[in-house]
Amino acid sequence: MPASSLSPTPGLRQVTHAELSQHKKRGDSWISIEGVVYDISKFSYRHPGGKVILSYAGEDATDPYMAFHPDLALVRKYMANLEIGKLVESSEKSTSADGEPQSINKPLQEDFRRLREDFQTRGLFKADPYFYVGMLGHILLLELASYLLMSTFGTGWIVYLICAVIMATVQAQAGWLQHDFGHLSVFKDSKWNHRAHNFVICFLKGASRAWWNWRHFNHHAKPNVLHKDPDIKMASVFILGKKLPIRWAEKRRGLMNYGYQHYYWHLIGPPFLLPIYFHIENVVFVVRQREWSDLFWMAMFFVKHFIMYGPLLGGWGAFAFYMFFRFLESHWFVYVTQMNHIPMRIDVDDFRDWASLQNAATCNIDPSLFNDWFTGHLNYQVEHHLFPTMPRHNYSKANNDVKELFAKHNVTMETKSLMKAFGDIVVSLKESGNIWYEA
Repeated sequence: MPASSLSPTPGLRQVTHAELSQHKKRGDSWISIEGVVYDISKFSYRHPGGKVILSYAGEDATDPYMAFHPDLALVRKYMANLEIGKLVESSEKSTSADGEPQSINKPLQEDFRRLREDFQTRGLFKADPYFYVGMLGHILLLELASYLLMSTFGTGWIVYLICAVIMATVQAQAGWLQHDFGHLSVFKDSKWNHRAHNFVICFLKGASRAWWNWRHFNHHAKPNVLHKDPDIKMASVFILGKKLPIRWAEKRRGLMNYGYQHYYWHLIGPPFLLPIYFHIENVVFVVRQREWSDLFWMAMFFVKHFIMYGPLLGGWGAFAFYMFFRFLESHWFVYVTQMNHIPMRIDVDDFRDWASLQNAATCNIDPSLFNDWFTGHLNYQVEHHLFPTMPRHNYSKANNDVKELFAKHNVTMETKSLMKAFGDIVVSLKESGNIWYEA
């Protein structure tokens, strides 16, 4: 057992897998971590990471626990008073939401845990500060360049378009950088990660830190799992996977003719996600959750923007410029983030082991200097989902070992070219639409 492991308190009662699985509802929630069973029914409301902990209610949460928490000593302080039992091994199999028997891939799970320990020993969870200084520096320099270019050469169409592309690049790269801080992968002290995250996502991007945490951690906990991953809750407009289209067709649910979704994707998908939908969701979230600090720093982003571009373009002109570069960024963001997920397995929760779950829901994109920069290293999506607190500049060092891990267990780990990955989004939408139409 690794040094970071939690040890059960002597004298705890034994809990079977069957008993554990019965406690999976809000208000009655148990989880198991490294053989120790915890009652998180009340703790889930004050969990620093939010209610994402409930994604594993009634299950073994050892691997997500290891994946999400870089400071395990701090976590032990929270968990000590929640112990209620010791999980006993049995031959019982978990069941999916459809009642089909499932089993954890134990050999893969054990090898994966050994691989994680090896990566820790090799220092792959340690960040290179110069890398992140460079990332932040080039973002700030590009933003300054856009302002100086427009203020020096005027607001003609050529300059305007160049500046819009520069600002879209600023926003996209700031998005990848806030992602690093949000995953606590830069500083050893989580407090500094939180502060840097707040600065980048709120002040440099005008979005809510708390909103991103809620959405993104739930996505990571159960990627591409229906009813649990918020990133695939889009059935009012797009219907994904192979099972959901049949269910919705049989129940005659939905607002759209999904047989054409691969066409209207280009009209209302990438163009509208950031400029319209995420703006609305951000504001609604911060108001409902009373995240007033986030709201203040989001407002400071817009104050900064209008101070810089208002005198050059006028009030409405500055607003139009903002919406235009956000429109450009939205295409960049949507294609990069969805190419790894929409074409992959989308299904109900069948309680797979961590490595199997993350690999089935993600794929990699061929590495190159451009692909690494353009995607914020999310071309190594499998490595990122397996080890979300690993600094992204170390994904390439982990890549061959991860490939060997899955190859050893005859599990396919998919890698594509960038253009094929973009195209597969549309292909997948067409396939799901056809399934809906035929059903």
